[in-house]
Amino acid sequence: MALKETLKQKIEEHRPRTTKLTKEFGKVIIDQVTIEQCIGGARDIRSLVTDISYLDPQEGIRFRGKTIPETFAALPKAAGSAYPTVESFWYFLLTGDVPTDAQVAEVAAEWKTRQAVPEYVFTAIRALPRDSHPMVMLSVGIMALQKESKFAAFYNSGKFNKMVAWESVYEDASDIVARIPIIAAFIYNLKYKGDKQIAIDPTLDMGANFAHMIGQSDQYKDVARMYFILHSDHESGNVSAHTTHLVHSALSDPYYAYAAGLNGLAGPLHGLANQEVLGWIMEFQKKLNGAEPTKENVTKALWDTLNAGQVVPGYGHAVLRKTDPRYTAQREFCLKTPGLKDDPLFKLVAMIFETAPGVLTEHGKTKNPWPNVDAQSGVIQWYYGVKEWDFYTVLFGVGRALGCMANITWDRGLGYAIERPKSVTTAMLEKWAADGGRQLS
Repeated sequence: MALKETLKQKIEEHRPRTTKLTKEFGKVIIDQVTIEQCIGGARDIRSLVTDISYLDPQEGIRFRGKTIPETFAALPKAAGSAYPTVESFWYFLLTGDVPTDAQVAEVAAEWKTRQAVPEYVFTAIRALPRDSHPMVMLSVGIMALQKESKFAAFYNSGKFNKMVAWESVYEDASDIVARIPIIAAFIYNLKYKGDKQIAIDPTLDMGANFAHMIGQSDQYKDVARMYFILHSDHESGNVSAHTTHLVHSALSDPYYAYAAGLNGLAGPLHGLANQEVLGWIMEFQKKLNGAEPTKENVTKALWDTLNAGQVVPGYGHAVLRKTDPRYTAQREFCLKTPGLKDDPLFKLVAMIFETAPGVLTEHGKTKNPWPNVDAQSGVIQWYYGVKEWDFYTVLFGVGRALGCMANITWDRGLGYAIERPKSVTTAMLEKWAADGGRQLS
C-alpha cells in the first residue's frame, strides 16, 4: 500500500478517537495555569496535541513512541550505512509504522519526482543581496514556491471539503520536504562556493544527495542523515513547530506556514543557538592558551565565565532535565569516527561535558545543568569543513521541515480548529494575586 493510502487509513481510524474525546470528555480538566506561566511564555501549559513526538523531561524526545536509539535501530538503513535514510524516517513520522525496504524505496522514488525546484525560485533567491542571511534566503525560497500549493488551489477551487483537505496538505508537505534540501544546497553554493552549483544525483537518498550537492565527502552523508533526523521534531511547543501549526490553523497553506516557522527558527533562543554555541566554544578554547583541555583548566575557565556574569551556551533546556539524547547521539557519532574523536575542538567539547554539569550545579542558578543538542552539533559541521556557521540554522530548517510537515498533515486530517488562546490583562492578574482566589497550592 502506498504511503498516502496508508496515511489515509491511519487518519480515518484516528478520527473517532478525537471526536469521542471532544464530545464525551471535552470538559475534563488536564492542567492549571499560574500567573508565572501567563507572564513567562506559557511554559509547561498542556494545550497542544501531537502524536508525532513527545518530549519527556527525563528521557528526552520520543518519535512515535521510540527513543532516538530505538528509532535508529528500527528503521531501514541506507546502503552501506549504520544510519536510516530520511525517507524511511518520513514514512515512520507520518504513519507510526516502521517501513519495509520496499516502502522506503517507494518514498524515495516519489521524492525524486518532487525534488525538481522551479528555476524562478533560484532567480528569486539570487535577487537578494548576496550578504543576506541564508535563513532569509531559505524563507524566501519556500515562499516563492507558494504558487505551487495544491492546498491553496483546492481551497480556491470552490470544492473545498475539510474531510479530505489533508490530502492536498500531504501533497504540499511532501513537495516541501523533497525540495528543501535542494534549495538549501543551492543557497550554500551561492553564498560560499561562488555559485558553483552541483546537479542532483538521482541515485542517492535525500541525505546523501544533500552531501553530494554541497561537495561533501562520503562520510558526511551519514552526518546529513543523522542531523536531519535528530532535528526533525521536538513536540509541538517549540517556536518553529508551534508557529507552523498556528499559521496553518488559519488554513494558510504549508508554504506560508513553514516560512513562518523558519522565521521563528532563525531566532537566537531557538535554531540560531547552534551557531552561537560554536562561536562560544572557539572563544573558550582561546582561554586555555593552547593547552590540552583537562578537568582542572576547563573547570577554572567555566568558573571565570560564570563569575564574569556570562552563561554557558548549550547547557540547559526549557523542558529537559537530563542530557539531551540528541547531544548523546552526536557525541557517540564523534567517538566512533576516526579523526573526529581526536579533533581538538571535539576534545574540548567532551571535556566541557565532563565538567560543566558539576560546575553549573555548584553555581546553583540553573534548573538543568546538562547539555542540549546545540552543544555538540556545530563541532561536527566544523570538522567536516562546513565552517560557514550562519548556514547551520538552514541545516536545522531542512530537518525541522520533516516534523512540521508531518504535524500539519495530521492537523488537517483530524480537523483541528484555528488556534485562538484567550488573553487577560495585568490588572486581572493583580486582582487574582491580591484575593488569592485562583492561587494554586
